Amino acid sequence: SACVSTLFPSWAGNFRNMKFRGVLGLILANSAFAKDNGMAITPPMGWRSWNLFGADVSQELIESIMEGMVDRSRTVDGKPTSLCDLGYCDVGLDDNWQACGAYGDNGEFTFHTDDGTPIVNEELFPDMKAMTDKAHDLGLTAGWYGNNCICAESNTDEEKFYAGDVKALVDFGFDGVKLDGCGSQLNLELYDELINATGKAITMENCHWGRAPPFEPTLDWCPWNFFRTSGDVRSNYGSVMSNLATTYKYADSLLSRPGCWAYPDMLEIGCDHGAGNDVDVGLNEQESRSHFGSWAIISSPLTISMDINNSTIMDEVWDLIANPEAIAVNQAWFGHPGGPYITSDKNVTLDYDDVVVPTNQYLYKPLAWDGSKVAVLIMNSENEERTFDLKFEDIPGFKGEQGVKARCVWGRKDMGYFDNALEGVQVEAHDARFFVLEV
Repeated sequence: SACVSTLFPSWAGNFRNMKFRGVLGLILANSAFAKDNGMAITPPMGWRSWNLFGADVSQELIESIMEGMVDRSRTVDGKPTSLCDLGYCDVGLDDNWQACGAYGDNGEFTFHTDDGTPIVNEELFPDMKAMTDKAHDLGLTAGWYGNNCICAESNTDEEKFYAGDVKALVDFGFDGVKLDGCGSQLNLELYDELINATGKAITMENCHWGRAPPFEPTLDWCPWNFFRTSGDVRSNYGSVMSNLATTYKYADSLLSRPGCWAYPDMLEIGCDHGAGNDVDVGLNEQESRSHFGSWAIISSPLTISMDINNSTIMDEVWDLIANPEAIAVNQAWFGHPGGPYITSDKNVTLDYDDVVVPTNQYLYKPLAWDGSKVAVLIMNSENEERTFDLKFEDIPGFKGEQGVKARCVWGRKDMGYFDNALEGVQVEAHDARFFVLEV
């Protein structure tokens, strides 16, 4: 399945360019389609601390990650390329920035004062504003985290606590915020109103795990920019496949769309032995391809979490996370976010979480308004290699049957022209084959 080439097709340009954002911005400005702050018009891309580092965070760590995000010591097609050049331009600080303790007149708050101000652990984060200034100086954005899980609070649902968080968010210079579901501050509409009143456009992640209300949008209501559809993903194949499946109901209903993306959590690629401890057994090369390819084709935000300054890890994952054609599929929008169109009626039980999933799935995503181009991912969840046929007539909305040009996304190689089907596609155990078809 290793097709190799250095060809780079014209359609796989940088979908984050301002012209593309401007066109979609005009579309969204005239509809109630999604949150109207102009953010996350394409699926957000960046890095966040939790999956690998968990609670082991500091200003020093985050600033070192920022430097790594703009490092151009690696290449794509022979050109020095940073992670931010590829689109990964946000650095997010997750939980454990707070100074857990007993605050308030009666010691009833664990990291807020009586007036609603959040209390930062200044031993770990001596200067939050300097940290976000560094991000901006490097051409990055900086993300924060609220309604924390570590020393979670159960009695901070008064507006003054929301207002205190939003004031700190702006004063510290953050550009985005992940709002978790552990504490009592679950009113995301109130957060949205208060953030909008500041006049600063801030990207908001609803991290209510697909179950703590409010956790899902409607077609005319989405006061956040992307929303978690699941619990935390862990670094094992069963967890990845379980989380992936939680996005499917949002695909055909178009509840996942520009400015309001369904999100099955961060990427676990390169995060062996992370915050999940014993269940973070790691993903092999094939499982990592399945993980990245499936997140890409369903238009999930792409949030890496590995140690990007570890050259051994980056050597292992670079070709995958820096594949510009997979990223281009993720960033494209032609009316559908991507999802499954064929699912096996046979199941397999995966290790670690005893997750039961279909033995194989075909996922697709339109890449043209007229049905002339489509991406397809064939996933094999069995424990041995299988062979599949990719019949063009089965792909929803695709207009091609004769003379279909096929391209291997992983190898970035044109495969030729085909009539009716790609036959005999071999897919290794827990692997996925990724194609772009065009007429």
